[in-house]
Amino acid sequence: MRMSARQFASLSLVLLTCPALTQQLASTDSSASEAAVKAIRGEAIRSHMRFLSDRLLQGRAPGTAGYDIAAHYVATELEGMGVQPGANGSWYQPVPLRKAILDSARNSLVLVGNGNEKKLTDGEDYVFVADVLRPESSVEAPLVFVGFGVTAPDQNYDDYAGVDVHGKIIVAIYGAPARFPSTERAYYSDGVVKAKNAVAHGAAGILTIMLPEDQKRYPWAWLVPQIRMGEMHWMDAQGNPHNAFPQLRASALLNQHSAEVLFTGVAKFLDQAFASARAGKPQAFTLPWNARIHTASARTEIKSPNIVGEIAGSDPAVRDQYVVYTAHVDHLGICPAINGDNVCHGALDNASGTASLLEVARAFASLSRPQRRSVLFVFVTGEEMGLLGSDYFAHFPTVPLEKIVANVNIDGTPGLLYPMKDVVALGIEHSNLSQDVETASRQMGYEVSPDPMPEEVMFIRSDQYSFVLQGVPAVNPSDGTKSTDPKVNGLDVIKKWLTQQYHTPLDNMDQPLDYASAAKATGLTFLIGFEVAQQHDPPRWNEDDFFGAKFGPRHKGRSAEAD
Repeated sequence: MRMSARQFASLSLVLLTCPALTQQLASTDSSASEAAVKAIRGEAIRSHMRFLSDRLLQGRAPGTAGYDIAAHYVATELEGMGVQPGANGSWYQPVPLRKAILDSARNSLVLVGNGNEKKLTDGEDYVFVADVLRPESSVEAPLVFVGFGVTAPDQNYDDYAGVDVHGKIIVAIYGAPARFPSTERAYYSDGVVKAKNAVAHGAAGILTIMLPEDQKRYPWAWLVPQIRMGEMHWMDAQGNPHNAFPQLRASALLNQHSAEVLFTGVAKFLDQAFASARAGKPQAFTLPWNARIHTASARTEIKSPNIVGEIAGSDPAVRDQYVVYTAHVDHLGICPAINGDNVCHGALDNASGTASLLEVARAFASLSRPQRRSVLFVFVTGEEMGLLGSDYFAHFPTVPLEKIVANVNIDGTPGLLYPMKDVVALGIEHSNLSQDVETASRQMGYEVSPDPMPEEVMFIRSDQYSFVLQGVPAVNPSDGTKSTDPKVNGLDVIKKWLTQQYHTPLDNMDQPLDYASAAKATGLTFLIGFEVAQQHDPPRWNEDDFFGAKFGPRHKGRSAEAD
């Protein structure tokens, strides 16, 4: 158990005179948690998933009746377990959102150079990101290539060094250098971080291109409908979309052919630029084109709630501190049809995470004596549109932010695709939550493995990242790559699922899923938060950690008394 030196000193005499006390306390915790884990059943996970991913809910897009039905289902299940409403006496925290959808017939992108014009075709050569700020926007400016568009002083890397992009449109490669550590690479790949960096350098727009290997993982035919589903931001108290940048008059993704056109007549060809990017070398140079861009977007204001439940802690010394569990309820709604089915059911992503979090709540509710710290179960909206519900909650939590000691997030229940021998806990390297993950993993019989796919930048792609940005240590237990079945290559299974079923109607209840394995992994998720809830000292960022230092102030590892 975590304990400050002062607290240790005050208890040392008792422990010396009663050496069996710590063993007794540990035994009590262990027996209580083991009993709670048994309350988690694969059949319950399956039944929640079956309802939440049903065609009736039409893919649970924020602002739709399908999402609202899912939200009411979650609140009703929590109420039935004896969990209390956690949003100031309500189950629901309304999240104000603005959605923008492109009017493709009125969009245009024309390249101008050497007295010639080349008009590109919407949906074939490029796809715009809808504008949540303006119904229409126009810009014409020179193009400047800036590598990944990354400025990372901590990695001694700057793509903007020695180039002036003021008033110009930048062309940047998706992602960040592979030589960066996994989660730092994810941070610098974040579109918001890149946009802020572009604005800081005076850019007027962003065109994004992709490395060929990334295009294989995310084919153009899959990307276009994903982007055309629209852009969504949460709204602040002044009615402004959060993380929207008026300085940027246009943003678009280009396909491989269009990228090759941009580099025509350049001394350094596209293949050379890609090679330098793979080698982690900063680069920037002017391209021989101006871009003339016009976009038109239709905007709507909607509300979609987070659902919040609470189980109060039992220890007066720490029950005003909170462990926050999260899982996103939303999915994509209606999407391009496959075999006549146009509903993105989102069974694994993330009806499964919602189902698992319900069962984690059931496990906590089943404890004969509540855990020491309080626990919040936050089922969020708008994850698929940019972590909106979790980001809104992290900015406007239903309890004081400084009292949130940790976040444990579930995005796709681990173990559903095959029975696992190991687990990957995204974010484990940044705080001493690693100890809780290790302890819980040993108890459940899992090994702990590093991120096997840093190129997927998973760390920034789910709701734990919203808490990290507000200084809260967080982890996301995810699929390991080792199966108990020697005939199964876990990494191959994951990659196949990502390329063939992810964000399509095929992520449904017809796919083969292992619910017993999912129940075991859900037990692990419960135990991680239970460990945190039982310890005296809150989690702390590791010394000199990138995220702790950047988003503190809790990177100093302050004790409960200091808070």
